Amino acid sequence: MEQQSGTAIEPFARTLERHRLELRRGPAHTLQVNVGLRCDLACRHCHLDAGPGRPETMSRPTMEAVVAFARRGAFRAIDITGGAPELVPDLPWLLGQLAPLTPKLLLRSNLTALAAPEHAALLELCRHLRVTLVASFPATSAAQTEAQRGPGVFDRSVAVLRQLNALGWGVPGSGLELDLVVNPAGAFLPAGQRQTEERFRREAERKWGIVFSRLYTFANVPLGRFLRWLEASGNYEVYMRKLVQSFNPCTVEGLMCRSLVSVAWDGTLHDCDFNIAAGLPLGATRRHVSELEAPPAPGTPIATGEHCYACTAGSGFT
Repeated sequence: MEQQSGTAIEPFARTLERHRLELRRGPAHTLQVNVGLRCDLACRHCHLDAGPGRPETMSRPTMEAVVAFARRGAFRAIDITGGAPELVPDLPWLLGQLAPLTPKLLLRSNLTALAAPEHAALLELCRHLRVTLVASFPATSAAQTEAQRGPGVFDRSVAVLRQLNALGWGVPGSGLELDLVVNPAGAFLPAGQRQTEERFRREAERKWGIVFSRLYTFANVPLGRFLRWLEASGNYEVYMRKLVQSFNPCTVEGLMCRSLVSVAWDGTLHDCDFNIAAGLPLGATRRHVSELEAPPAPGTPIATGEHCYACTAGSGFT
C-alpha cells in the first residue's frame, strides 16, 4: 500500500525492506481529529493546503460519530488539529464532549487564530478543561516566520504567547501545558531538537518574557502547498535526497502512525494526518469513523508513500 511518484526516489517500503524493517500498527492509544481545512493563514509549509478559502469543516453529526468512537477506543490522548481548529463553530462542543473521555486532550493552534477577541471564551473553556495547547511558532526571527506564514504574523504570535502565559499555559506548576512546534522555513532539515529548544527558551524569555513546556522540531512534509513550492522553486529533488539520505531506521519503532488513528474532517479514517493529505485511507479502504467498532488491531499494515521519509529523517516524528 504505497503511493509513488514518477521520480527515481526509492519507494519507502523498499527502504524498510532493505533495513529488514516492517511498518505495522501497535496498540492505538492516540486519536487525532482533523476538524477542517479552513485557516486564517496560507503557510508555505502546509501539507494540507489549508487556507482562508477552504470550506471543508467537520459537521456536528461527524463530531458525534468521533465522540462515540472515542468512547469505544479508550484513547490515552486525543489530538485536535486542522487547518485552524479555532475557526470551526462547533469546536467548543467537541472539546467538552471529548475531555472526559481521555487523560490528555490537545488542541493545535497557529496562534494567530486565537488572537481574535471572540476566542476569549474558547480559551477560558480550554483552561477549564486543562487542554494542552500545541502552538506552531516557526522561529524567534520575524523575517523567518513571515517568510513562511505571511506579513504581520510574528507580532500577533508573540502577543498570543504572552496572553497564554498570563492565563497560565506554559508556566511551571500551573498544570497547563504549552508546547511549541518548529518547522524549517525552506527546503532544509530542522536543527537538533535539544539545541533548538534551549535556544528558543533562552531567546523567548530574554526578548519577550515567554515560557513554554516543551518544543518539538519536525521536517516539512512534501505534500500539499509545500510540495508545490518545492516543485516550483526547483528544490524537490534536492529536498527528497536530503530526506532519503537522512533516513534513520531507529525512528521506525516509535513512529506516530503505529499508535495513532487519524479522522479527517469528513469522518474518513487514516493512519496519520499526512496520509489524509496524500489521500491514503486506513487499510486501503475508505471507511467512516462510525463504521469502526474498535481501533485497528496491532499488526495491521500502514499505508506509506514518499512523504514518509520526512517522518524518518533525523529524530523523526515520534
